Amino acid sequence: MLLNIVRLRYGEPPAFLDTTQVIAGYNFSRSFSGGYYGYPASAVSNYLFGSGTLSQAETPTITYQPLTGEQYAENVVRPISPTAIMPLSLGGMAIDTLLRLTAQSIDGLSNVRGVGPFGGGSVRFYLLLHDLRQLQLAGAMTVRISTDDPASSTPGKGSKQGGGIGQGNGGNSGDSGSAGSGEHIYLVLTTTADSNLQAIQGEVRRLLHLEPNTAEAEIVYGPYPKKQGQVAVLTRSMLAMLTQLSYEMEVPEQDVRSGRTLPTIGQVGIESRPEVAIHSGKNPPSESYVSVFYKKCWYWISDTDFRSKEAFTMVQVLSTLAATSHSGGAVVTIPAG
Repeated sequence: MLLNIVRLRYGEPPAFLDTTQVIAGYNFSRSFSGGYYGYPASAVSNYLFGSGTLSQAETPTITYQPLTGEQYAENVVRPISPTAIMPLSLGGMAIDTLLRLTAQSIDGLSNVRGVGPFGGGSVRFYLLLHDLRQLQLAGAMTVRISTDDPASSTPGKGSKQGGGIGQGNGGNSGDSGSAGSGEHIYLVLTTTADSNLQAIQGEVRRLLHLEPNTAEAEIVYGPYPKKQGQVAVLTRSMLAMLTQLSYEMEVPEQDVRSGRTLPTIGQVGIESRPEVAIHSGKNPPSESYVSVFYKKCWYWISDTDFRSKEAFTMVQVLSTLAATSHSGGAVVTIPAG
């Protein structure tokens, strides 16, 4: 995953592989030999001798298959559905990090995009994410999953709370962001007596163009909502997500001067650091969460940067969610006996 980000920064195509087979191979051996020699008037150390060996080896074989054709389009190029993304916040993932990685815009508020010294983006987009995170931490915001028709359902009736991540993958911009199973996802602002949280909820409603007393709004795919009471989220594909992360990574200055790559975005939103801080250097890192060597330079994520590690892990989870292949998956073969 990290190598793909680096390759995209230098204008090279990424490589996405699917694991098709895993064969576990291992062996364990031991041996011992010894003897006795007896000679008159010899030293005691010459009488006995012995030797022993112990060895263990593990040699697994993993078979990969490159993603091509329709599978590549589904898993890499097509945007991920908001119905698959938003339930991740129910498991404790930070909603601001989640949306910063996956959303290109929310109700017309634009996330950072492309290249350049600042990368664009609306300040109100990041203010919205900050407010949503504060509500999430305080338990004043959640998401609801329902299989009912939004036109005929009422909140809380016949719905599933907090389960069933959609299997459909949001490339269908014509739908309401619902998964193939007919699920609908709602942003819910829960009742609270805290005046500070009420003020934050009011700001969220204002930024999302919702009515002042709105308790929940359906999240749909698209740049703008089709009707009142909806929140439109224009999501990114895995390719777009990794490309954006590549524009924010650190690269050697001489590579920018020589024209091998473009300058790094200097400021992302209202913060001075990227969501995933990727460092570069000529020497291998001493403490890294993950590192790759690419064209005489090391690139890594620091093991002491928890925020970057969390976001990078989230990217890998999203990559798994983006996979729409219905194959049987990898075959694992383990020798026995």
